[in-house]
Amino acid sequence: MKDSIFILNGPNLNLLGVREPHLYGSTTLAQVEQLCRQVAGELGLACEFRQSNHEGHLVDWVQEARERGAAVVINPAGLSFRSIPLLDALKTLEKPIAEVHITNIHRRDALYQQSLVSLAATGVICGFGPYGYELAIRAVARQMAAASDGAA
Repeated sequence: MKDSIFILNGPNLNLLGVREPHLYGSTTLAQVEQLCRQVAGELGLACEFRQSNHEGHLVDWVQEARERGAAVVINPAGLSFRSIPLLDALKTLEKPIAEVHITNIHRRDALYQQSLVSLAATGVICGFGPYGYELAIRAVARQMAAASDGAA
């Protein structure tokens, strides 16, 4: 059975390329998806790529990833800083979780610096723009491979 990865995107990321391009750049979410699918394919991973402006959808998708034994790459966007339900859902996962932020949240206003999601994440990648997604997919794939090697 092929390992799988869910790449989940939170509120307003559907506006990438339009919203605050001085912060987030000109790359669209469709271009991010194309990159993610290409990288996942190279690594032999099945890929689910999703975006929602609704917290409950992300919680449902995290639970679906858990049921399917998938790893998660998540850019929770604004939900990073206030979503206890999302944090609780992520804590149930057994596979690696990579939290991604396009900007370096640690260089932003204080409101954007303390991610609750980081409490559940295996690792956090921020500040590398859309390339952070590729880094996250590769890191998660490596972690899954290491876990499989250790289990054999």
